[in-house]
Amino acid sequence: MTDSWHGSHGPSRHWRGGPWAIELRDDELADLTYDGRRVLRSIRAVVRDRDWNTAAWVIEQIVETDTTLELLVHTEGYGAELRGTVRVDATPDLLVVSFDAVSTTPFDTNRTGLVVLHPPQIAEHALTVTHSDASVEASVFPIAISPDQPAFDITGLEWDDDGLAIDVRFTGDVFEMEDQRNWTDASYKTYSRPLSLPFPYPLAAGEHVRQAIAVRVTPRTAPAPRPDPGRLELTDAGVAFPHIVVGASSAPDPAPVLAPVAPTLLVELDLAAPSRHSALARAAASGRPLDVRLVVDPADPGALDEIVGALAGLAVVRIGAFDPLTHVTDTDVAAALRRAVARAGLDAPIVGGSRAHFTELNRERERIPRDLDGIVFSTTPLFHSLTTEQLVEALGMQRLVAEQAVRLAGGALVHIGPVTPRPRFNDVATARPPVAPDTDLARGYGPQFADADDVRQDAPELAAWTIASAAALAVPGVASIAYFEEWGPRGAVRADGTDRPVAAALRALAGLAGARLLVAPSRDGLLWAVGAEGSGDTIVLVANLDTTERRASVVVGGVERAASVPAGGWVSLTF
Repeated sequence: MTDSWHGSHGPSRHWRGGPWAIELRDDELADLTYDGRRVLRSIRAVVRDRDWNTAAWVIEQIVETDTTLELLVHTEGYGAELRGTVRVDATPDLLVVSFDAVSTTPFDTNRTGLVVLHPPQIAEHALTVTHSDASVEASVFPIAISPDQPAFDITGLEWDDDGLAIDVRFTGDVFEMEDQRNWTDASYKTYSRPLSLPFPYPLAAGEHVRQAIAVRVTPRTAPAPRPDPGRLELTDAGVAFPHIVVGASSAPDPAPVLAPVAPTLLVELDLAAPSRHSALARAAASGRPLDVRLVVDPADPGALDEIVGALAGLAVVRIGAFDPLTHVTDTDVAAALRRAVARAGLDAPIVGGSRAHFTELNRERERIPRDLDGIVFSTTPLFHSLTTEQLVEALGMQRLVAEQAVRLAGGALVHIGPVTPRPRFNDVATARPPVAPDTDLARGYGPQFADADDVRQDAPELAAWTIASAAALAVPGVASIAYFEEWGPRGAVRADGTDRPVAAALRALAGLAGARLLVAPSRDGLLWAVGAEGSGDTIVLVANLDTTERRASVVVGGVERAASVPAGGWVSLTF
């Protein structure tokens, strides 16, 4: 695997205390296992500012013994000035993680404290919740992605998994749970403080935050057997392979001369931005069909008619509009768009949903009109964490959000994207960010100003990740998937017109559009396959996100082919 694939995060280190083991990824205590069986996805201390930005922890020192692990840390960024420790104490059946930090200056925070991530394999498992008044409630980890918190007022959680009885106790605050699969995180998250309480809330200078999480495990039975992860048996999904779309670049001019990465461009225009006409003109200059997404400007209702009128004569495959604060298509926004489209005489399907995450689609479905021609949502795996592990683990969750979006769409076609590693904008900011005053694209627009660049855009492994992502998202009911931007720092092509490795993956996927979709489940979330059966050959693309070469046994229509797939690579097979 290349250095760039690790992003700004170096290799992880491992700690073991008796039957317990932890992978230390920077400040995150990840993949807590007991006797080789995963108990928790992670425990970590977080500091969020008033806009939910996350202050980074700087690790000053790591002290470890056979039974303890201690991190001396301080925060960096977003005005947070906290210093303290994260400590692990282990006995044969109990592991305690404690957090003690002091704010050296006054700081307004939305959340400061420990969070626990529970792995997604416990979906549908029985859950016992202990509340702050010592009452006990029988519940369950939801199998469908929950738009609301599955549990409130938590001081204890108990469940069984993989032959282990697991009991987790929380002290120092009142905790609650949310379903992080909404954001394609591979977890349920238990956190403090409750979102029903006012935020931000102040931390005074000299104020301590002290919390602890105690994890007790009792072995019950042997671990369950694991299926062979190398066998990928593809079946006919009964629908066409989705169309592959690429985002129009938001990078500064000039645009390079390049070979198209995909046949359609998705262009998102903020109608409050003076550069919107220049952005549309540059996308239209490609001569390709456009998937148009508009962020309306309540202060200037005429801007919607103006920009829709400018689409006359262009090939528009679909058009959608979104509220600038909620980021969804509500009834008023949809009605305004329909009127503008009718006045312009534009013949294009009208779509809507969420320009942010699946989260907003899942939570706000009742606000989104039922008579739209299509449902849309974006997805970005690095919303809560910037680790490469987060990027890879999101793949299995992309399959879940795609399937649930199809169910929510109620028969309407689903269009997913843009799919981008990092967020294109902060959708949880408490105020709308300022809009650049530029009318031209000399400095770019939109995501160019949003800290959306990621060093892994250049990594060869991103090509394999994109193949795997398409394998996850291409389910019946999904008509198109849009990835990245076409060129620039967030693009498949560099600003000088040379291809990044991911460009070849996108072109390979785009070449399958319209043929019969062939799908296969990934048994371990690392080895993925997707294919298409045309009038001639059947093509299967196999991606490996593991850190070692993998042998795959690929089966199509009873015909089996063996393939060696390099670590972080992908191959194309012809049947």
